[in-house]
Amino acid sequence: MRSLRDQAAPVQYPLRMMADIQGEEHLFMLCERPNRAAFTPVPDGYHVRACRPDELAVWMDMPFDNKDDADMYRGFMQSYFDRVYASRADLFFARCTFVCDHDDNPVATAFIWPISAGISTFHWLKVVREHEGRGLGRAIVSHIMQATAESDYPMLLHTHPASQRALKLYSDFGFALLSDPVIGSRTNDLERCLPFLRRTMPAAAFDALVTRRAPEGIVTMLQGEGEAEF
Repeated sequence: MRSLRDQAAPVQYPLRMMADIQGEEHLFMLCERPNRAAFTPVPDGYHVRACRPDELAVWMDMPFDNKDDADMYRGFMQSYFDRVYASRADLFFARCTFVCDHDDNPVATAFIWPISAGISTFHWLKVVREHEGRGLGRAIVSHIMQATAESDYPMLLHTHPASQRALKLYSDFGFALLSDPVIGSRTNDLERCLPFLRRTMPAAAFDALVTRRAPEGIVTMLQGEGEAEF
């Protein structure tokens, strides 16, 4: 693995390009063994449980910070569920994890999903905006990774450079940024994104990021995976 401290020269991107990088580029991370020192308990007043079938609409709305956006993207979320999860709906509801408040309202979600290549993927981490800053993101990742068997590693995830708090969180748990040029059916935009991340992330968070090549065979295994799988 390589530290990013000296890898990203401070390139000055035009503002328009910075906006493109922030929203459209793909990054991939992989964890072979979790950093258990990063695990934290669920804060007082919250509890963890699985998503129930009658809460599918709740899960579909959670990635969005307001009702208008949730309504706008409901068709997309339904289509995504139908393509990726519906054929294994029982597994989805067993795996999809909620952190709930004292009234049992879901306020954070994430889960591990096994894709057809036989690789575990980390999906759909989200904390409801009103509950951000309370350690729930770290708590739900801790809960899920602590319950994940060693045989379910390595674990892969897909993210974007705009998700910088998530990048920091994943890094803390032992995820490294993959440097392979293509992952699955998508281009890996790490080299393009590094200068942007260096410019916009807190220095300590950026310096803690590491890069690595994917373990032998994983890239080949992923070649047949569609974008929706991870």
